[in-house]
Amino acid sequence: MNTRVGRRTVELGRRPVIISSAAVVGAKEGEGPLAKDFDMIVSDDKMGQKSWDLAEGAFQKTAVELALKKAGVTAAETDCVLAGDLQNQCVAANYGLRDSSIPFYGLYGACSTMIESLSLGALLVSGGAFGRVMCSTSSHFCSAEKQFRNPLEYGGQRAPAAQWTVTGSGAALLAESGTGPVITHVTPGKIVDKGVNDMNNMGAAMAPAALDTIIAHLEDTNTVPSDYDLILTGDLGIVGSDILCDLSAGSGYDISSVHNDCGKMIYNIKEQDVHAGASGCGCCASVFCGYVMRRLNKGLYKKILVIATGALMNPTTIQQGESIPSIAHAVSITAR
Repeated sequence: MNTRVGRRTVELGRRPVIISSAAVVGAKEGEGPLAKDFDMIVSDDKMGQKSWDLAEGAFQKTAVELALKKAGVTAAETDCVLAGDLQNQCVAANYGLRDSSIPFYGLYGACSTMIESLSLGALLVSGGAFGRVMCSTSSHFCSAEKQFRNPLEYGGQRAPAAQWTVTGSGAALLAESGTGPVITHVTPGKIVDKGVNDMNNMGAAMAPAALDTIIAHLEDTNTVPSDYDLILTGDLGIVGSDILCDLSAGSGYDISSVHNDCGKMIYNIKEQDVHAGASGCGCCASVFCGYVMRRLNKGLYKKILVIATGALMNPTTIQQGESIPSIAHAVSITAR
């Protein structure tokens, strides 16, 4: 039976197993330091599609198919897929998975979507509603630029605090039994808004939400940062990570010795000219489903806390002068 611990965290009685995962990324991501940890690096960022939007769906479809293949599971044997992306109406997930025949729930948590899907999937599997749940998400640099900033043809100059949206997707298959690391706790995030309104500085907007969820999880579970081999956020980038570490130290929970951020990991930041690092749903998804899962499966990590952050705005709200509300969801994972 699942147990509520503290105010916000659920300790899972029947612990869902992450039996497989897959990460599919674009060419730029394949030139970064994590290249060997991705299942597929695609040289054509359009994936043979007629638009960037449909290409993003193709990335997500490919990641889901690879995760199923690695687990030896068919789509018909999968009870549900929880998926989302950054596009309006989650069309990358909708179009990418429309032929999968798997029962589908579309999610939107901005860049927090991968851990949002893992959280909900873990609760569904642990509660006995489903035996296997696929969790996936994606982002694409070109579709995100078009929607949130300017079309690429505009050639606008990027601000120093801006982050580069990852072209890629990650998918993880949860099951009630099997081989792999297990999800032990789920801590849902709260919407946190500290008044940041610069859409070129997402790290500053999202860092307070990450701090709120981290503190809630540590207090609810009576743990400290050193109990974890890794406290991974995604995707605050350089600016947001520095802010988070400063805020956590000031709050009495110094995470700096065990913290890393997906937005700092996926690119060679200076050499690849990505300014403050990476962002996008596909950032946490591809780093977690590739780099992190490989290390969990090898036993290099024993216990980790993964917190994905999302900026819950759109261009219209920013044009109307609104600030950027943010959220961060967390799951605790233990290797077996």
